[in-house]
Formats: sequence, structure tokens, C-alpha cells
Amino acid sequence: MKPIDINEVQQHIDEFAGKKVFIHLETTNGAYANHVNEKAYNVGAFIRNAQVTYEHGKIKGAGTAYRVGLKTENGWVYAEGLNAWELDDKNRLLMAGHDREGRLMVALEISETAF
Repeated sequence: MKPIDINEVQQHIDEFAGKKVFIHLETTNGAYANHVNEKAYNVGAFIRNAQVTYEHGKIKGAGTAYRVGLKTENGWVYAEGLNAWELDDKNRLLMAGHDREGRLMVALEISETAF
């Protein structure tokens, strides 16, 4: 993965708009928070292969943290804290947010095929 280039990522988000796509959305601090500080809460969310068609999507932010929102017919898919991305050899748009130690905090992935 490489640091987010907002123009490149926006181009790929636009390419998936209007298509039936699979979404992978994941957040976590569970493996780290309680391990480092036993008083911290472990939180996380995980959605894999949710099929949506989004009308449009937008990436916003600057520096080290970006957010992506995908507008669907009935609501939104949203991820914040993203800082890396790649388009893999299966044409899947993979976006992630890592902390200073490189640990995964959030992932949002978009694909025309199931993950």
C-alpha cells in the first residue's frame, strides 16, 4: 500500500459508482487497546461482502487522515482515518488506516467481485 493520493483514489471511487459492488468495512482497536491499557475499551466493526450500489463517493481530508463516504440509495457507507491505498491485481480498491506502529485501525475495500 502507498500513502493516499486524493486525486488517484477519487478516480477509482468514481469508477465503481453506479455499479453493484462488494464492500469490506472493518474497524478495530481490540487487539491493541486492552493489551496496552487494561482500562481501555476494545471496539471494532466488521462487514464483509455487503453488496451495495453507491450513487457517488467522495474522499476528503489532508495530511495523514482521510475519510471516504459512499452515498447509497438508502444511506451512507463511511470510513474515517484512512491513510493508505492500493488497487490490487484483481481491480479491488483497498484503503486502510494504520497507526504509528503500522497496525490496522480501519479498512474500506470496494470490489466488483466478492472478497
